[in-house]
Amino acid sequence: MRTPVVLGIESSCDETGAGLVRDGRLLGHAVASSMDAHARFGGVVPEIAARAHLESLTPVVRSALERAGLRMRDVGAVAVTTGPGLAGALQVGLAGAKSLAYSLGVPLYGVHHLAGHVAADTLEHGPLPDPCMVLVVSGGHTSLLLVRDLARDPIVHLGDTVDDAAGECFDKVARVFGLPYPGGPAVDRAAREGDARAVAFPRPLTGARDSAYDFSFSGLKTAAARWAEQHRARGTALPVADGAASLQEAVADVLTRKAVRACREHGVRTLVVVGGVAANSRVRVLAEERCREAGIALRVPPLGLCTDNGAMIAAVGDLLVRAGAEPAPWDVSIDPSAPLEYAALHPLARDARAA
Repeated sequence: MRTPVVLGIESSCDETGAGLVRDGRLLGHAVASSMDAHARFGGVVPEIAARAHLESLTPVVRSALERAGLRMRDVGAVAVTTGPGLAGALQVGLAGAKSLAYSLGVPLYGVHHLAGHVAADTLEHGPLPDPCMVLVVSGGHTSLLLVRDLARDPIVHLGDTVDDAAGECFDKVARVFGLPYPGGPAVDRAAREGDARAVAFPRPLTGARDSAYDFSFSGLKTAAARWAEQHRARGTALPVADGAASLQEAVADVLTRKAVRACREHGVRTLVVVGGVAANSRVRVLAEERCREAGIALRVPPLGLCTDNGAMIAAVGDLLVRAGAEPAPWDVSIDPSAPLEYAALHPLARDARAA
């Protein structure tokens, strides 16, 4: 029997995404962003995001189907992000996914958002090695994960951020520097004209007595803000490019240093870097340099699959279908603060794996 086409729906924050995957191959996907509507507020407004998902969900699904050359009746399963994320935004995606799955008479799978980021890499580079080390870096998450079989095995957290995530640090410092939202791409652009050695920003949690795998970017954010305040207090022009380059270097240094160390200490030969901050140019270059020096294979998804999208959710759904996981019950609900333990966010799939 042929593996079904899986439709994936993502609506955890400010992107509405739909993607179609079969047998690990991306057939087509589409994304609509409400980022411009949030920009004047300097961050995501949950009510605006939820309203944008309501308006975008149907057109995005249609667009993904058109790009894949498929019709709705070709869909054999539906996967949807059920957490973590903004409650209202998640509710919109789940309601839409349930409606589609029920009307088509196909199974529904509830998926963890971060597992989606991990699975995004499989759409470009094929199945994940068992084991592999995964560095998840985004606006709300920074984690080091030991991953084996993503569809069947528990995901081991080696380290997480204890305060701000890397992407959150970029967003907050960008505002202090007078750069636009979202901060990550703005810092990356400004850094191209700057000197990464101009400002000696700290490297948090890298001391001998600090946690080897946890992250902290709150202090780095504060150091950058104080540096900017000192310039303004003196009435001197703020060298934004130098500040951006130095900040970016500090973040990339910490992320890649800890990730490569985790690979070495756990005997893992492949590092996978995923999430929105994986699109940062310095993170990608420094990860490549350090992995090459350590003899570690590096995998990073293409830029279009680093940020939130429906293809990554479809990829998880496809893995769950092929692993024989049980679909979600129709009363499955969202979990805005769901911990990452398994790729599926419903107990039936976990029970099937345990059996």
